[in-house]
Amino acid sequence: MKRINFSRLSRRQVLELSGLSGLGLLLNSCGSTFFEDKVNKIFEPLNQSVETLLFNPEKPVPEFPASAIQEEALLVNTFDLTPQIDPETYRLTIDGAVNHPIQLSLTDLKNMPFTSMTIRHVCVEGWAAIVQWGGVRLRDLVAMVQPKSHVRYVYFKSADGYYESWDLASALHPQTLMVYQKNGQPLPVENGAPLRLASPIKLGYKQSKWVTQITLVNQLFPRKGYWEDQGYEWFAGL
Repeated sequence: MKRINFSRLSRRQVLELSGLSGLGLLLNSCGSTFFEDKVNKIFEPLNQSVETLLFNPEKPVPEFPASAIQEEALLVNTFDLTPQIDPETYRLTIDGAVNHPIQLSLTDLKNMPFTSMTIRHVCVEGWAAIVQWGGVRLRDLVAMVQPKSHVRYVYFKSADGYYESWDLASALHPQTLMVYQKNGQPLPVENGAPLRLASPIKLGYKQSKWVTQITLVNQLFPRKGYWEDQGYEWFAGL
């Protein structure tokens, strides 16, 4: 039998070999039986606990050179409709269990320290694209509102009705951005303008477009996320 060198395996490969990959359970459950659906629900808390344990909130994901950008590979997936938002009147609300809730205009956001990253965007549907995103670190926005000590989760509300939630540690990762640029140009409406969430540590369905509100909370609501409420994995880490 071939010996497996665990020291050279990626985090995702370790999960798959252990049978604890929520992504593997999700993909294998397409057209699944009732029994498989039940097994998925039973193992989901364990999957998420393992993923959380393996996640390093400060470790950066290796980036790609600009020459690796795959302009045509980033597909446009829409939840229901593509909202048209006036960038002049747009406001991002950050509230919840915080000491200083705020509203920021697009100009306010662009006046903050700018961060750019060239990373791989991975979709649960099986495709991926190397994209350059530019914007503001979410951790800088969270610092502005001074969250209360019991905050553990972050909710994102979008103009098209989409909703999503993240664990606080993932939201504060240095490569989790609220972006208004794609590949060095203004973010297109179909990709989430004027502001979207982007990060190399989560699957694509976690990265909300057209974000209008960020709410910090101490516990998850019954509605965790649009796709999660239909059976997708909640942590969805890469």
